[in-house]
Amino acid sequence: MTTRFPLLLPFLCLFSAGVTYAQTRLVEKVTRQGNELVIPYEKYVLPNSLTLIVHEDHSDPIVHVDVTYHVGSAREEIGKSGFAHFFEHMMFQGSDHVADDEHFKIVTESGGTLNGSTNRDRTNYYETLPSNQLERALWLEADRMGFLLDAVTQKKFEIQRATVKNERGQNYDNRPYGLAGEYVAKNLYAYGHPYSWLTIGYIEDLNRVNVNDLKNFFLRWYGPNNAVLTIGGDVTAKQVVALTEKYFGSIPRGPEVTKTQVPTPVVDKDRYVSYEDNVRFPMLQLVFPTVPNYHPDEAPLDALAEILGGGKNSLFYKNLVKTQLAVQANASHPATELAGQLAMVVLPFPGKSLDSTEAVVRRTLAEFERRGATDDDIAQFRATREADLINGLSSVSGKVSQLAAFQTYLGNPNYLPQELKRYKSVTKADVMRVYNQYIKGKNAVILTVYPKGKPEIVAKPDNYTVSTANYKAPDYGYNGLAYTKPKDSFDRAVKPGPGPNPALKVPPFWNDKLPNGIKVIGARNDEIPAITMLFTIKGGHLLEANDPSKAGVAQLTASLMNEATQNYTNEQLNTKLEKLGSSIDIRANTEEITISVEALIKNLDSTLALVEEKLLRPKFAQDDFDRLKKQQLELISNQSTQPVVIANKAYSKLLYGSANIRSVPLSGTTKTVETITLDDVKAFYKNYLSPSVTNMVVVGDIEQAAIMPKLAFLSKWAAKPVKIPTTPAPKKIDKTRLYLIDKEQAAQSEIRIGYLTNMPYDATGDYYKAALANYMLGGAFSSRINMNLREDKGYTYGARSGFSSTNTPGPFTAQAGVKAAATDSSVIEFVKEITNYAKSGITEQELAFVKSSLGQSDALRYETSLQKAFFLSRIIEYNLPRNYVEQQSEILRKITKAEIDAVAKKQLPINNMIITVVGNKQLIKPGLEKLGYELVELDKEGNVLGSSTTPADVPAGGAPAKMSSGKKN
Repeated sequence: MTTRFPLLLPFLCLFSAGVTYAQTRLVEKVTRQGNELVIPYEKYVLPNSLTLIVHEDHSDPIVHVDVTYHVGSAREEIGKSGFAHFFEHMMFQGSDHVADDEHFKIVTESGGTLNGSTNRDRTNYYETLPSNQLERALWLEADRMGFLLDAVTQKKFEIQRATVKNERGQNYDNRPYGLAGEYVAKNLYAYGHPYSWLTIGYIEDLNRVNVNDLKNFFLRWYGPNNAVLTIGGDVTAKQVVALTEKYFGSIPRGPEVTKTQVPTPVVDKDRYVSYEDNVRFPMLQLVFPTVPNYHPDEAPLDALAEILGGGKNSLFYKNLVKTQLAVQANASHPATELAGQLAMVVLPFPGKSLDSTEAVVRRTLAEFERRGATDDDIAQFRATREADLINGLSSVSGKVSQLAAFQTYLGNPNYLPQELKRYKSVTKADVMRVYNQYIKGKNAVILTVYPKGKPEIVAKPDNYTVSTANYKAPDYGYNGLAYTKPKDSFDRAVKPGPGPNPALKVPPFWNDKLPNGIKVIGARNDEIPAITMLFTIKGGHLLEANDPSKAGVAQLTASLMNEATQNYTNEQLNTKLEKLGSSIDIRANTEEITISVEALIKNLDSTLALVEEKLLRPKFAQDDFDRLKKQQLELISNQSTQPVVIANKAYSKLLYGSANIRSVPLSGTTKTVETITLDDVKAFYKNYLSPSVTNMVVVGDIEQAAIMPKLAFLSKWAAKPVKIPTTPAPKKIDKTRLYLIDKEQAAQSEIRIGYLTNMPYDATGDYYKAALANYMLGGAFSSRINMNLREDKGYTYGARSGFSSTNTPGPFTAQAGVKAAATDSSVIEFVKEITNYAKSGITEQELAFVKSSLGQSDALRYETSLQKAFFLSRIIEYNLPRNYVEQQSEILRKITKAEIDAVAKKQLPINNMIITVVGNKQLIKPGLEKLGYELVELDKEGNVLGSSTTPADVPAGGAPAKMSSGKKN
């Protein structure tokens, strides 16, 4: 029910810290009636036009704060692209009352998490914290809204400019197909259209801008009248309004902001464009202009995209993937505030020209036109969207994000019921109408991404050049902007303290066991009418140690279990699942095969019937096997184009040695997968998938007494003994060596530094204490490694370190993707930070930060069903006591600097580590040679160049780095 308050409430006075404010306007109050899909809230408007939305949810002692500014890259102009995103970075660099880099530190120290994001149309900043930290979060957000500019310095500007460049390098320039979106945008939209460039912007534009440009951008768009403050969680509206008035009430309005008006994109002919990339699979994209989000035709266009290429029963999957013409084929309909586009993406297998791929796409569209949308298509689409909307409400952050988006774009936070209605109202006629209106006979941007040296495979020669004619730069009103600071009657320099600590408790859970040995653990979560189930079948890739020549068979087995069963084709299974709004996903991992299940409670029985099919009656059809084996082989070949994958593979091979199955990728190698037969898959399933090594986690809106009888079908699964092979102990690293792998023309270098520890996972012993010790070295955003390489030097978008063990000891690893020119300097800084931490240990101030941050973060750990499931999975996997969280809290509370220092000294042997670097050898090798290490060159498979010797057989080590060598910082 919605209650609206169109007038000012008479003398709505709020009192906080001796300050009185009046005339905050309560606009409406929305409450839930029965089981309707509604997010309850109260909406207010402050005198400075800041919109405040408050959602009360007292189920967990947390609060989520979101400030959304209605400014994204669509408010930029030619020559100044990337500004909105760049400014997002600057908003974390301190303000008048918050020191440099303190924003992250304060929130993390308070037990919270935080971030920001920018898209075409908006920028948002958000924190999730224990609810007693609400005032601190509002103080932080208000300070950067009202007091930012005097704290912006040239040094901060340059560091964040470097960070944004690194982000572009990591996520776009150094990633396969990373520039595809950029090519589509500039060729789909007219020159100067605010969607004709990506949010990340162009490097040359980032190089061009200055601090004054940045300040004007803030003054133009970052006023309270262009912002929505949305707060949800264990709070009251009265409390939130009082604090909002205190911290935001005096911030003056900014210039007026009006909705951007742009012409609808018109594509006058098929625009063929192409570019070369370091990829194995070519890419073909057909992109048609459509409608903005919330347009009446958006929902049927979404349905059309699902029918054409949304899953395993889509037409593209049938005609391109199942026929082994492509490794991937899909369609999607991303729509944003000013425009939308229906994109069809195909990655065909190598060796064919893309004109033949385009022909298959065109024939598929003609097939859809003849066939039309079916009743099943519509039922699947409606059920899937309903489930998506419900699952999006599982967390306070999810609900807050929905309210903020609806208010920002529509001015109506209570749009969720209409959102559900418009998707559940889609008809077959609607889908055919939008197909005829936006796709049939219409022109598109047709992009080919072709592998190096193969321009001849493009679909058609490029025939379009962007025209700059008739472009007129918009006048956004940057002239004459002035910075007016708020005036307060309280001292903003005083950082608010926390409120009373919220009551924290581990969610209650139950244990059970099925007759065939499956151990079950579960918890009730009644916040949404849904259920999450997770089966963990131990073994996975580790079982391939019994026959390493068949490495990759675990992944093939899991892939085939996602296909047809003895009673249903894959298409029939997917139709059933989508009509239920459910999902069943089977995956192989290093130590287990997992089956994850998501379902609405009302459809649980029907979903479990399909779980029974997939788990107990897989068909293992020869044609499915042939197709999936071919895909796996092609994906293995494709790994050599990805620097991150190359680095991880080589590093694992160096860590574990060739005698350990962990040195072989989960996917196997070309040599091993080529030998795998369908009989090998059947044997793996028969011999190794057993209830005797299976754990099951159940979290949802159902009690133990109700769920256990529904699991009776699992008793049909006969138990058998399964022995997990033991892995050989690795050879000790005698000294640190540097291993270099060439990735020609790489924009960034991937660095991995570490060694294999002797610590298995332990929730309350040495392993837990090592994680505490690492938190300030490389675990937190404000850790030494990240602050050095990202915030101080600008070498990377992010750097980190950590320990990673299971029941068997795992590695300590420090890692980052860094700009190529700073590769040797980055290695020096990594080594310096690890060396200093091992030598001098943690400071008392850092120890206090660790205790405060980790000691309060438990409030955030158990909110959603998925979080509860992971928590319970850890308990059952490692046989942890019910009170292990309390034990950890006690260890954290009592741990001393001397204990942390001892752990760091013991667990960070910098002179006995592996350093792996993947990058452009021609550029980075000279600098690396000066570091004083023995340098060993490897190929992309991790083998020593010019030798058949594998790295595991090479004596590990090298001299310690000389801190004075390499480039000056």
